[in-house]
Amino acid sequence: MKHTQLSDPSVLVIVPAYNEEEAISGTIMKLTKFKKQMPNLDICVINDGSRDNTAEIVRGFPEVILLDLPNNLGIGGAVQTGYKYADQAGYDIAVQFDADGQHNVDDLHTIIGPVAAGECDMCIGSRFVEKTEYSGSPFRRAGIFYFERLIHLLSGQKVTDPTSGFRAVNRDVIELFSINYPSDYPEPEVIIYLRRKKKRIEERTVLMHSRQGGESSITPFKSVYYMAKVTLSIVMQRLVGGA
Repeated sequence: MKHTQLSDPSVLVIVPAYNEEEAISGTIMKLTKFKKQMPNLDICVINDGSRDNTAEIVRGFPEVILLDLPNNLGIGGAVQTGYKYADQAGYDIAVQFDADGQHNVDDLHTIIGPVAAGECDMCIGSRFVEKTEYSGSPFRRAGIFYFERLIHLLSGQKVTDPTSGFRAVNRDVIELFSINYPSDYPEPEVIIYLRRKKKRIEERTVLMHSRQGGESSITPFKSVYYMAKVTLSIVMQRLVGGA
C-alpha cells in the first residue's frame, strides 16, 4: 500500500490548557518562534474552562487561535476539540503539545517528519527509545512500563512511552479522533484504538523538560484511578474490536 508523502503540509499544533497562566506565555513564544521555520504551522490553544488568566494571556497573541471552552471538559475533551477544529479546517497534520513547557519545540521536526513522509499515521515523541535526561518518579516510571507491557500483550504494538502526550498524526487520524476520542487519560487507550483501525504507529526520541509552572492534575489517588480506568478501557477496546 502506497502512502502519501507531503512536501509542505499544513500543521495545527493543539495546545490544551487548564489553569496554565504561569507557563502558557513561554510555551506560545517558543511555538511562534518555531513557526518562522515552518510557515504552514498554526497554533491553537484550547482553554479548557480555566479559572485563572490563561485565556486572557492567550488573547495577547493575535497570531494564536484560541478556542475558549466555557466549562472544563478534561484533557480528552479539550484535545478532541482541537482535532475537530483541525478536521473542519482541513489540516494535513495535527500535533499535540503540552501547555506547561515540558515539550521541546525543536523536536516538532522529529515527530512531524515521519508523518509527512508517509512513514506512519501517528508518531509519538518518546523519552525511552534512547536514553535521555528524563527521570520521572519510580511510581510514574512503573506506570509507564505497566502500560507498555499491557499494550504489547493485547495488540503486539511496541510503544516505549505510551503515556507521552507529544504526538503527531496525519489527516486520516485527525478525522478518526474528531469523531471518537477518550474523555480521560487518553494516551494509552488511543494506541489500541488506532491499532484496531490498522493505523501505523512509530516513536522517535525527544527531550522533555520538567513542568515550567502550575501543578499537575495527576495526584497519587488519581494515578491509581487512571491505571484502573485505562486498563479497563484498553481491555474493552481489545475485546470489542480486536487488534
